[in-house]
Amino acid sequence: MPLTGYRIVDLTRIISGPFCSMLLADLGAEVVKIESPTDGDPLRAQGAMVEGFSWYFASYNRNKRSLTLDLRTPEGRGILERLIARSDALVENYRPGVLDKMGLSEARLRELNPGLIVGSISGFGRDGPYAERPAFDFIAQAMSGFMSTNGAADGPPLRTGIPLSDLIAGLYCALGVVGALLARERGGMGQQVSTSLVDGLVSFLSYMASNTLASGRPPERSGNDHPLVAPYGLFAASDGPIAIAPSNDSVYRKLLKALDLTRLEADERFRDNAARMRNREPLRAEIEAVTRTRSQAHWIERLNAGGVPCGPVLDLPDVFHDPQILHQEMVIEANHPAHGPVRMTGFPLKLSGTPCRLRRPPPDLGGDTDEILADLGFDAAQREGLRARGVV
Repeated sequence: MPLTGYRIVDLTRIISGPFCSMLLADLGAEVVKIESPTDGDPLRAQGAMVEGFSWYFASYNRNKRSLTLDLRTPEGRGILERLIARSDALVENYRPGVLDKMGLSEARLRELNPGLIVGSISGFGRDGPYAERPAFDFIAQAMSGFMSTNGAADGPPLRTGIPLSDLIAGLYCALGVVGALLARERGGMGQQVSTSLVDGLVSFLSYMASNTLASGRPPERSGNDHPLVAPYGLFAASDGPIAIAPSNDSVYRKLLKALDLTRLEADERFRDNAARMRNREPLRAEIEAVTRTRSQAHWIERLNAGGVPCGPVLDLPDVFHDPQILHQEMVIEANHPAHGPVRMTGFPLKLSGTPCRLRRPPPDLGGDTDEILADLGFDAAQREGLRARGVV
């Protein structure tokens, strides 16, 4: 696998950091997740629980091993340092400065391992006026401007349902760690890789950012309608909405043909996209007068056959039974020895020669402690002593 042979020390918890380290593990890296001996990652106690096991935790921690360490003790910190010295990268999502307080300053990490890659995820970045502020996804969505773009024109700003900033930051951090490992292989040294929840979301503002930078004006919220193209959005069929996305004049004409509305090509109100944007609601009324007469399935088949991008609005149970999703193996099952089969989302990244694989189920708290300590040179008596003193 692409990252076979690389060891990652995982000091992360909740979502952004565990998502990052899981992506590295999915690509073959050995990821050692460090957790508190008493309660571990807080996600272990959140979300849907099946027989006492959190599937929320499972969804971000497959392919990892769990080592419990009390990092408040000198012995626990010593074990962590020994592990760091033998690893390729460390990933953390503490607030800036916390690693320093743990005795793991940048200078100390370089002393332990000059080639170490350190991946850091924070709310606002490692420095700057907001660096030490606490942040969660909701705050990042608000302060990045992302929330201001989302929602109906006459409604309040809205967050997305999923913790998007956490996932984007985790994705960027994983990419940065891989890039830094590649740079090191080409003769470089270890380095710091950092990203933040807010920076990641700002980078995803797309044409809304470029339009605002060019004009100085904020975008108007447009709900499910595209802010730059019409018609483009949700339209009513006889049994529910369908998403239709004619992105240019050519596809718009295909839509009119599929709906037997070619007469609208001569209508001055709809002659080009600018005119259609001004007359979005009359155009919607013309389209829905037709689409309301037949079912979603009818129009989805007909429009796709006519070259018009469209689809149903699926809820999540429908998504996880959809034939394309199943064909792409975007629902996979991990057989956990203590908790049975655990279903989770699959691998969106498809590599033809070295594919991502499910190698390990999500770990029990401290389930790999003995194995990892033995690998670090601790014999059975030493391991028992560490356990008796509560270090592990």
